Amino acid sequence: MQQKWIRVVFRRRIFVITLLLFQILLIIVLSVGTSSIFRNVNLALNAISIGVCVYVINKNEKPAFKLIWIFIILLFPIFGGLVYVIFHTQKNPRKLKKRTEDIINFYKPFFLLPGNFLPALSQEHKDCMPQAYYLQEHEGFPVYTQTRTEYFGSGEAFFKQVIPELEKAQNYIFLEFFILREGVMLDPIMAILHEKAKAGLDVRIIYDDLGCFMSLPPNFKEQLEEKGIKCIVFNPFKPILSSLQNNRDHRKIICIDGKTAFTGGINLADEYINARERFGHWKDAAIMLQGAAAWSFTLIFLQMWNTLDKTHIDEPAAFYPWKEHECEIESDGFVQPFADSPIDTENVGEHVYIQIINNAKEYVYINTPYLVLDDNLLAALSLAAKSGVDVRIITPYRWDKWILAVASRSYYRQLILAGVRIYEYTQGFNHSKTFISDDKTATVGTMNLDFRSLYLHYECGVWIYKSKSVEDVKKDFLDILPLCKEISLQDCSRNAFQSLLQDILRLFAPLM
Repeated sequence: MQQKWIRVVFRRRIFVITLLLFQILLIIVLSVGTSSIFRNVNLALNAISIGVCVYVINKNEKPAFKLIWIFIILLFPIFGGLVYVIFHTQKNPRKLKKRTEDIINFYKPFFLLPGNFLPALSQEHKDCMPQAYYLQEHEGFPVYTQTRTEYFGSGEAFFKQVIPELEKAQNYIFLEFFILREGVMLDPIMAILHEKAKAGLDVRIIYDDLGCFMSLPPNFKEQLEEKGIKCIVFNPFKPILSSLQNNRDHRKIICIDGKTAFTGGINLADEYINARERFGHWKDAAIMLQGAAAWSFTLIFLQMWNTLDKTHIDEPAAFYPWKEHECEIESDGFVQPFADSPIDTENVGEHVYIQIINNAKEYVYINTPYLVLDDNLLAALSLAAKSGVDVRIITPYRWDKWILAVASRSYYRQLILAGVRIYEYTQGFNHSKTFISDDKTATVGTMNLDFRSLYLHYECGVWIYKSKSVEDVKKDFLDILPLCKEISLQDCSRNAFQSLLQDILRLFAPLM
């Protein structure tokens, strides 16, 4: 059975890759022919490239994205413009955008069912109001009290807590993940989900098709549905040149009865709990919410589910856990879950990060697996360090993708010269995505400091203020600092070839 599964998966992957290569080859053939027909085609393609350049220059988009497409068209003037047209004509179709907006607007009022806690925050803690106001009043993600938080500085600690919480479920369990891989971590979770579905609970899973492309059998959705588990495969990967395939669901969410929720950098695969070694020790982070703020993640999940499932729209109030009595969880500071989407033009994750950096008075400590920055983040980090803020960033020493390692390290020298201190986690791969500032504010989420996470993927996170977990995030950062090597300017020295390679990869960073 295992050999048969491997053959099926292999054939599917080869088929997809072959079709993609065929499309690229067809574009090249159309552009290099010598007959009069091909000459006319070349003239038309050149005209398209010129038109695309004018369009891209005037488009309301990040300068880095404009630059890379102009560079590609200059490099391949005949078919560069055609590639852009093919790649972007399907971007964010009107129907998908309209449905997404309608679903979000429908769900917005239900986020405030536990109450509006923004006035209390504004009276007691005016210094954090810009961040909280932006997320609640502009983006529709309220700030909550009546929530207990627990931070996990490893996949092992996260997994240990997830199992008993899933077993406590009484009404529903919702999971949304970028990567699922059968093994030590996923199998016991699936066993619990199967038992809960048999007992009549509403169990749902969303997983990203590209994220699970090499980790799940093609019929995994059918296997789940046979067990009574509802499933949606996000953005099924199709062998066509389309920017839609760039938009992946990178979120990691577990919702249990609207009372407990988890998020962070941890996918449900064995390397995340070091049951399978990849790139040395896998360092990661997650957070659990219990109480009012967990309801927000339930709605974030339902927004995605009902955007993808066009058969009906769930009534949100039916999932609200405190219809008969109020939430009695004792407040642990202020907690504000949020989500980000590439469908709109608002870069929520980037704005959260930039506000933390800009508002810092003493320090900002950052964990990120990738450090591929746009001009806004690069300027914010540099200005904070130049202004006397202690800015420190931990990245991996061993990377999962060498091309991103080279691109990330191309930013080291510029940041160090500005006063930012860069560290590499020498024990292996640091996959945590956390910010901590001034012993007051922290975030734990799914967003890397790279173009994909900040502009192309569906992401989520939690902003916490004056919570117990703020101290725990800081302690975790300081605990792993002795396991890191601080990067000096001498470490950033490079020969002519390395310099050229880094410059080229930095140019192509928006496509990585």
